[in-house]
Amino acid sequence: MSGAGQPPQGAAFLIAQVGAHAAGRFADRVEELGLTPPEVGLLRMIAGAPGRSQQSVAADMGVVPSRVVAILDTLDHKGLVERRQGATDRRHHALHLTDDGRQVLMEMRQLARAHDDDLCAALDPQERAQLAGLLQRIADQQGLTPGVHPGYRQLGGRRKR
Repeated sequence: MSGAGQPPQGAAFLIAQVGAHAAGRFADRVEELGLTPPEVGLLRMIAGAPGRSQQSVAADMGVVPSRVVAILDTLDHKGLVERRQGATDRRHHALHLTDDGRQVLMEMRQLARAHDDDLCAALDPQERAQLAGLLQRIADQQGLTPGVHPGYRQLGGRRKR
């Protein structure tokens, strides 16, 4: 709601304001699991397509492969992912979650639901569905990669627009 005498902000500003707030709150929440948002995103991407290559993940994220390797090294050290030699090309590694990685992802999904519920508490279920639908239409029209946070592109390496 706008302050007294203040005109309402534009939709783009409000999307950015709420998005930055939501991203910060999410980072605080996943820190409880000992993770960062990029690590959570990478776990989600691997879970969604087990066996995919580091290169395909980097392409979807819009970053150089070396940035993905750095995140994977951290997740590997935490025992959450494993790299398996590719069946057809031993130079490429297929990415898989470990049992611990699957457990952490389940915990993260519960945390994400709570985060979504807290963030959208001012909306009834119908408004919440309408908002999600409208935001999805905007994301589609803008050519955003489904399920990939554009903040990855600020982690270093190439930038896509």
